[in-house]
Amino acid sequence: MREFLVVYLKGFSMGSADVVPGVSGATIALILGIYDRLIRAITAIDPWAFRSAVRISQPAERAAFRAELERIDATFLLALGLGIGTAVVVLSEVLYTAVTEYPVPTYGFFFGLIAASALVLYGEIDRWTGRRVAVSVAGVALAAAVTGLTQAGVSHGPVMIVLAGAVAVCAMILPGVSGSLFLLILGQYAYITGTVSTFVDGLVGLFRGEGLAPVLESGTVVALFALGAVVGLFTMAHAVRRALERYRATTLAFLVSLMVGALRLPIVEVTTNLGAVPVKGPVAAIVAGALGAAVVVVVDRYTADIEY
Repeated sequence: MREFLVVYLKGFSMGSADVVPGVSGATIALILGIYDRLIRAITAIDPWAFRSAVRISQPAERAAFRAELERIDATFLLALGLGIGTAVVVLSEVLYTAVTEYPVPTYGFFFGLIAASALVLYGEIDRWTGRRVAVSVAGVALAAAVTGLTQAGVSHGPVMIVLAGAVAVCAMILPGVSGSLFLLILGQYAYITGTVSTFVDGLVGLFRGEGLAPVLESGTVVALFALGAVVGLFTMAHAVRRALERYRATTLAFLVSLMVGALRLPIVEVTTNLGAVPVKGPVAAIVAGALGAAVVVVVDRYTADIEY
């Protein structure tokens, strides 16, 4: 139970990072010393190996099922997942309120996080070749274009939600790359955090005798996002990991350049929401941006000796 609680708290730390654009939950996993164990556990999962669960009443199949759970380190994944989920639920409402009611300092903070993270990760690329420069330019242009399209209006339909879950979970397991950042690029960040907040409020309302409709409506979106995350873990995450293993510098250059291109979003959000009150003034954005950059610098300082 003590080990379960420790892993749960580490998961909560990862989840807290994952809901903030520009901060990578995988980097927190590296700092906490559980990244290798996490990747081994995720890549060890084989859905076909759980066929024994269908005949769980038989002693032999029950033993096979238990052995498979031990092989994939299921207890560790459960504790970590609960911690991450708790952090996402707790912080989603806070961040949704921040981006909707205090957009200038919030997006200023996001800008500082993303820009500083990009600079740190570009430093991981030891040598720049023509291919890497070309890939970087393409990444910046792609992210800037997609961000422009999503700011003009984006669908929150089932396909987009599943895609957002798949893309976000891939980034969440890559050190230095933020899953929430890709939700921002896809125009789903405020919508997803708001939906999670509504879902939690709906669950609380059930205990107070309120209706089931809010839970079903928001719960459907949460379930679709979770489905996308599961699909992403078994498909896109493995593909990205293989790309990093074979073409690490080029892949990293592309991913980081997506972050640079995504800076268009916080800039537009800050400039369009500027006002006369101090909390909507440019000073608030600059101070928040400096604070965001400082957070990344501090994290980088304590992870400088970690091999990504």
